[in-house]
Amino acid sequence: MIKSMRVLLLLCALSLAGSAAFGQTAATAPAFDVVSVKPVEHIVGLDYNNRLTYSSNGLTARNITLKRLIAEAYGLQLSQVSGPKWIDQNEYDIDARTTGAATREQMRLMLRSLLAERFNLKQHSELREMRVYDLIVGKSGAKIQPVSDEETATTHAGSHFRGDMRSFADFLAVLFTLPAPSSPSEPVIAGGPQIPVLDKTGLTGVFDFNVDMRPELGTDGFAMGQRVLQDQLGLSVESRKENVATLVVDDAARIPTEN
Repeated sequence: MIKSMRVLLLLCALSLAGSAAFGQTAATAPAFDVVSVKPVEHIVGLDYNNRLTYSSNGLTARNITLKRLIAEAYGLQLSQVSGPKWIDQNEYDIDARTTGAATREQMRLMLRSLLAERFNLKQHSELREMRVYDLIVGKSGAKIQPVSDEETATTHAGSHFRGDMRSFADFLAVLFTLPAPSSPSEPVIAGGPQIPVLDKTGLTGVFDFNVDMRPELGTDGFAMGQRVLQDQLGLSVESRKENVATLVVDDAARIPTEN
């Protein structure tokens, strides 16, 4: 999980590992056993919202937008979700639990049920041609290897990441929006439209590594990310135009149903 580039980068701190299909019937959809969904009283905005964490038996979200919840549930990046402007502005607190342990993918399916039941979400999927970055293995081969559940990276200076390559692609989509810093004393904030980063590495499993990402004057997030990918990880990105799966929100409730 990336820890060094302001809280905004928590947008991508968790894996958005995708599922193949958007649709699922209510009769077969798994659901959380206990759910609390509440609109927040104090909106914190883009620098600090969309905090979401998983545990073995549920998830907790603080100041999370509906757009972020949808992206999480359907394994998409934020740029692949469109709809009314408010879905990226209104914020909610959510606590959802299961009676037994569940995998993250199972909980994403449960999150779909939560969206349908509490937000009355109605959506459809579309293929849209857009510019994307394909995350690929570099010519000299990857410099990282998957780890077991118990293994962690040796601590040293830099930023720490743990997750699959889909998670890392999601982080890069945010990193690449960082503007070049104009002053060494002022932190930069990611912003602007994201270009989807699609995992095409073929690397499977969980990875745990540290990377040295030092912002430099005149160097934006894309240039810094390219350097890290090539020099430290043995990865690369290629810009393409592709037909990308997107989800369009047709209707949703701003105020979720009561707990």
